[in-house]
Amino acid sequence: LPFTPGHEFSGIVVEKGAAVQRLKVGDFVAIPFILSCGHCAECNLDKPTVCLEQSQPGFTMQGSFAEFVQITRADRNLRVLPKGVSFVEAAALGCRFTTAFRAVVQQGLGIENISEIILDSETAILSPSKQKGRRINMCIFGCGGLGLSCIMIAKALKDSLNAGDINIQSIIAVDVSSEALEMATELGADVAVNVEDCNNDNSIVRKKICELTDGLGADITIDAAGFADTCENAIHTCRRGGRMVQVGLPIGGRPPEIPMGTVAGRELEIVGSHGFSATDLPDILRLVESGKLPVKKLVGKEVSLEEGVDLLMAMDRKSPLGMAIITKFDNSSRL
Repeated sequence: LPFTPGHEFSGIVVEKGAAVQRLKVGDFVAIPFILSCGHCAECNLDKPTVCLEQSQPGFTMQGSFAEFVQITRADRNLRVLPKGVSFVEAAALGCRFTTAFRAVVQQGLGIENISEIILDSETAILSPSKQKGRRINMCIFGCGGLGLSCIMIAKALKDSLNAGDINIQSIIAVDVSSEALEMATELGADVAVNVEDCNNDNSIVRKKICELTDGLGADITIDAAGFADTCENAIHTCRRGGRMVQVGLPIGGRPPEIPMGTVAGRELEIVGSHGFSATDLPDILRLVESGKLPVKKLVGKEVSLEEGVDLLMAMDRKSPLGMAIITKFDNSSRL
């Protein structure tokens, strides 16, 4: 101590080190929350999201609840903002949207490159997966900030991909909050399942999702909450030969019970998803610039640094669905 939190941000380059070649002072930039090293065993295999020497602003280094932030490995980890993307939109991408993008697009659908997908879905590069050529039902468990971002990413891809190799047929949202499910529907979910309406009975929840998917289960299930119940339900409602993505981080409570016999017998794929690579930032920025990913729908308000601290402390009592973006550091806005 003292320590500065904050890991979702964007900004202007005001100073750079001698080793920085690609960026210049005055550039408007977006920053992911995983800053990979570029030289460890995992980075050498092009796996920066599991970098052995990664830095994370607000966690392993000083964060963004400040007017200035020092970023290491800038050439590798920062990307210049397109003219059509605002600082507020870029900051909103920082963790939840980028994390959702990797979970839905890369780890879920198996799409490695969507650089041209907005113009022509046939140019997407698909990894060898069971998803190619299928009409996909996707079920997302947990409609907090991450889950809602997953729904918005899935909706953007649904609108872009239906003429190509992958056809997202429906997006199912599952949560215990009617307020969260109402927002999920507004943001692109086709069906909402309220766990409380199922008497908080997981067997009823699973049966409901099975009914919604012609008795087969969802092709892709995503646990965006990190609770034992959401993890278990995501596995049990996954279609035979389907894929379950674990992106929500456990936050305590009992550990999930993974039915490995079911996983083997149904040939399920359980895939972890962590963060996002800076090299893929142009893809998600392009989705925002095109209007297909309207991230401002999850921005509740813009506040001062002082107000942001108060809101952060209030999250111990209740986590709001929308984001508050800090855009003021004294009495005037920097943006």
